[in-house]
Amino acid sequence: MQGTRYILSEYVEQAMAQALYDKLEDSTFSGRIPVCKGVVAFGTTLHQCEDELRSTLEDWILVGLKFGHTLPVIRGIDLNKEPTREPMDAL
Repeated sequence: MQGTRYILSEYVEQAMAQALYDKLEDSTFSGRIPVCKGVVAFGTTLHQCEDELRSTLEDWILVGLKFGHTLPVIRGIDLNKEPTREPMDAL
């Protein structure tokens, strides 16, 4: 479906676009997303590090949502909004 917007997927993509990577002394890689405090990953290759970082970010988001932590607004995407509920008769 073109035009369909998946807010969580877009949030992950926009956060990953802000990722910073470093090559370490042992030739492995570290990655972090500064706006998402504590989201850090390591890998033997840059690609593995990126995959690990994405997985860590996804887990971080799910834990944050579950426990009601305030997540950073990234490029206008705010996951902190209270869900809107429609009355049952509206369905």
